[in-house]
Amino acid sequence: MSRGFPVAEYEGRVARAQARMAEEGLGALLLTTEPEVRYFTGFLTRFWESPSRPWFLVVPAEGKPIAVIPSIGAALMASTWVEDIRTWAAPDPDDDGVSLLADALREVGGPVGVPSHLETHLRMPLSDFGRVQRLAGMEFTDDRGIVAGLRAIKSAAEIGKIAESCDVAARAFARVGEIAAPGVALSRVFRDFQRLLLEEGADWVPYLAGGAGPEGYADVISPATEVPLAEGDILMLDTGAVRDGYFCDYDRNFAIGRASEGQRTAHARLLEAVQAGLEVARAGVRADEVWQAMAAVTGGGEGAGRLGHGLGMQLTEGLSLTAKDRTVLQPGMVITLEPGVETVPGRIMVHEENIVITEGAPRVLSPLAGAELPVI
Repeated sequence: MSRGFPVAEYEGRVARAQARMAEEGLGALLLTTEPEVRYFTGFLTRFWESPSRPWFLVVPAEGKPIAVIPSIGAALMASTWVEDIRTWAAPDPDDDGVSLLADALREVGGPVGVPSHLETHLRMPLSDFGRVQRLAGMEFTDDRGIVAGLRAIKSAAEIGKIAESCDVAARAFARVGEIAAPGVALSRVFRDFQRLLLEEGADWVPYLAGGAGPEGYADVISPATEVPLAEGDILMLDTGAVRDGYFCDYDRNFAIGRASEGQRTAHARLLEAVQAGLEVARAGVRADEVWQAMAAVTGGGEGAGRLGHGLGMQLTEGLSLTAKDRTVLQPGMVITLEPGVETVPGRIMVHEENIVITEGAPRVLSPLAGAELPVI
């Protein structure tokens, strides 16, 4: 499987952004976060985990992006399609790229659009942003939703990356019987499952959650405890593994030793809810309508919460399947279907699948769970 994308992928992204910028009267986009910078450049590194340096990308109204970055990233950025790379010795408490960035923005002209939708942020000190505005001497505004809109619709190449990540997780899920058994601590299962994901081809595993208990689990975000699995427990593992910069995000439930009638019933209800979502998830349908189809099966009304979300370069991005999200589904959107049911007061079971919206029926990217609750 090839890594990265051809240059044409990035050229197309920039061209679409520039067409929208022309419609909105914007002279430049200013991008400061990892997924935004990577989306237009292909600059893939774990170095963003070090928060001490800011990174900037300017997308002008015409031409290629301009990278204004710490010198430590120059060699890697030079391996992308970006040619105009301006660097400084960062971190610099007196001028951490501010003057370089202001110069670049003055060259290309404004107004400057800054992404301001959900799940983004301005990754630089507020005082430095104020200095950039003063030095550049032009209008700064929101980006009119351009970046979010582009990222919401995945290309065929992007969908292929997400599918690869889903396949990695599928192979790891098929091996859970190697690591989980009565008496094994949940924390050990978590560590070993991450190992399985890496062995099966994940580049890293930024997210792993889950739970275990005889009637389900209390939530789906807690870290693992040292409590050992017991016969009759339900074990759930929910992974956000990354392959070539793109996430999968789905889970699987397993019965430890034996499955009770209640556990099987809950599992069947979750699969029914997923099927209801699959039947409704079509281009032109709103996110809240998909939510309603699944919530009608799981119950709970608006209290059912979010039952899915957008997926791609980030674990969660874009739309949410809630009662209030009116986002219209479009071909190329990759989303999760994530219904949950309460088994007993204070305990739940959750099931999640990954799909892509097409011109017809959605394509399932995560191999759909079987009808029977697996017993290990």
